[in-house]
Amino acid sequence: MRSSSLIPATAVLLFATGCAEREPKVLFIGIDGVRSDVLADVHTPNIDELANDGLFVDSIQTKAQTISGPAWSSMLTGVWPDKHLVVNNDFSGNNYAEYPDFLTRLERVNPQLTTFAVLDWPPLGTTASGGPLVGEGIDMKINVDGEGLGYRMGDSLSVAAAIMRLSDHDPDAAFVYLGYPDVAAHDFGGLSPEYTGSIQLADALVGELLRAVRSRPTFDKEDWLILVCTDHGHRDEGGHGGKSPEETTVFYLASGPSASRRSTNAAPNLVDVAVTAMAHLGVTADTAWHLDGRIMGLKDTDREGR
Repeated sequence: MRSSSLIPATAVLLFATGCAEREPKVLFIGIDGVRSDVLADVHTPNIDELANDGLFVDSIQTKAQTISGPAWSSMLTGVWPDKHLVVNNDFSGNNYAEYPDFLTRLERVNPQLTTFAVLDWPPLGTTASGGPLVGEGIDMKINVDGEGLGYRMGDSLSVAAAIMRLSDHDPDAAFVYLGYPDVAAHDFGGLSPEYTGSIQLADALVGELLRAVRSRPTFDKEDWLILVCTDHGHRDEGGHGGKSPEETTVFYLASGPSASRRSTNAAPNLVDVAVTAMAHLGVTADTAWHLDGRIMGLKDTDREGR
């Protein structure tokens, strides 16, 4: 198991100072419903490549309910459900006004940053079920109807849309959601060949996104941090929401030139995704934001450099 050095969030809002030779950028790929133990047994060359080039921890015990609504809310906002107030898949009554998603917060802090999200689970990007989780203030939000199209098709269309943005525009921060593994586990079980196949398919889509990033004409001048995480696992028979290890164990992956490869006793968790993504772009959390997350998986700039 890999781990990283811990850099606590500070009270000061900092912007990148130009000490890095390459421009920092972030791509967060969220894959819904991946069991860590099943992931370890599936052939996933693209995720493996990322894990070998950064921090990968697959034994995290989530502190959010093992339900997609609160878990994705925690990942994207950097706070636990007691603050964002989403405790199930009904997003009504959320507190996103005080605790927005990290793309929205980036836009508020530095509107010059270019942000986008591609989402095929409706509450993440639309008003369905009390959403959206991802706010309207980001530069581009692409909603794909995974419910209507099916999430296998929805994920493929989402990645195609993301590739177009990565290829034809100059994004600084992006979030791409993949929902099919969760659906496959619900439909066929958490140990089924259909489920393992859905994880392999997600890995192939991760590979397509990586190739799009690396094919950018400015790639050699860019410092991409790739974050990949899941929200919860599944029981053997499929389904989640309980407290079994199969449901609560999740993984955290931070990869790229600025990712740490040092070991530490500190372990990441879901709320660290948003804080780490912002930190890579030069924005350190102000204590007035009351975030729960920490910077996890980035190099200590004083000791390792960027």
